[in-house]
Amino acid sequence: MPPISVMIKPASGSCNMRCRYCFYADEQTNREVASYGIMSPKTMRNLVDKALDYAEQACTFAFQGGEPTLAGIDYFREFVKYAEERARERGMEKRSARLQIQYALQTNGYAITGEWARFFAENHFLIGVSLDGTKEIHDRYRLDAAGKGTYRRVMESIALLEKYRVDFNILTVITGPSARRGQKIYSFFRQQRFDFQQYIECLDPLGETPGGHDYSLTPDRLEQFLKSTFDAWYRDAAGGYYVSNRYFDNLLLMLWGREPESCNMRGVCGSQWIVEADGGMYPCDFYVLDQWRLGNVNENTFEEMDRRRAALGFIQESMRVPEECRACRWAALCRNGCRRNRRMGEGEDGKNYFCSAYKGFFEYAYPRLAELARRGVGRPE
Repeated sequence: MPPISVMIKPASGSCNMRCRYCFYADEQTNREVASYGIMSPKTMRNLVDKALDYAEQACTFAFQGGEPTLAGIDYFREFVKYAEERARERGMEKRSARLQIQYALQTNGYAITGEWARFFAENHFLIGVSLDGTKEIHDRYRLDAAGKGTYRRVMESIALLEKYRVDFNILTVITGPSARRGQKIYSFFRQQRFDFQQYIECLDPLGETPGGHDYSLTPDRLEQFLKSTFDAWYRDAAGGYYVSNRYFDNLLLMLWGREPESCNMRGVCGSQWIVEADGGMYPCDFYVLDQWRLGNVNENTFEEMDRRRAALGFIQESMRVPEECRACRWAALCRNGCRRNRRMGEGEDGKNYFCSAYKGFFEYAYPRLAELARRGVGRPE
């Protein structure tokens, strides 16, 4: 069995910010129980026990939210202590090498202190920090509970992570307005030496026709963003300075004949494990909804919940390939994008909402992307 990754929401959807486009706040309004509070010690231990029993070689525990740090630093201290003890015991029980554990955490960066930064450094956490760009761009939608911008607080948190030498990357949501400023965002991150970047498309609320909000990302805006950021990224990469852009990194992986590591680029949903604070398990962070509940770590094994995933047909449903995709020149690179952006309703063809953006981008960027691939630029050792 390959290494597994478990995404944990220890504080459910609780958050100390009020981002206007938050997809998880929307999910909370579309299920019977909006928030499951803070994960109990019992649920934490059951989760660790069953995850390590299911894993064979390695397990990543990734914490998300809401804002996961609202569970408190003592929760994380206890989690790491218990997980490390159980990993050692498991190795002794099976007379095998100690199971490898890795930790990651995605934060809005609003309340990181020196104590948090020291803890992350001491326990080798990989931290994702949500930052949408310059102050003007970031503060448009990423607001605190009082409706004020959070850019200053986030940058102070990043400075603490740098001070304690914590490994971190930047997660940026592409909105309709920010998509017009792709090169400005890239240049700002380059100036700050934020060389590990991930960009995700802003999601419209569930059940709504896309494009109805001022933050909504349209296909033409996404195409504009991809082209402009690629131009800036390519100039650096071709000139010998490689900035890790997760999307471009994965395209290079595919051109080298390897599978992308990013699930939204594989064409088919994978076996993901998303755990809410009550122990409820779900198949994807974009589908933490009652109808997709796989079970609960307090009651079910991972094997039982995997069978439930199969019975619900979550992965099988993502295998549907629209006729237009079958004949598309770019099918091998696009793979119809993330399921969450596909038209999946009854009678619809399953085509990705951003199809035209991907087509336009590949037509524009492919020759230069292929050149970098041939040269091995950015290739992992």
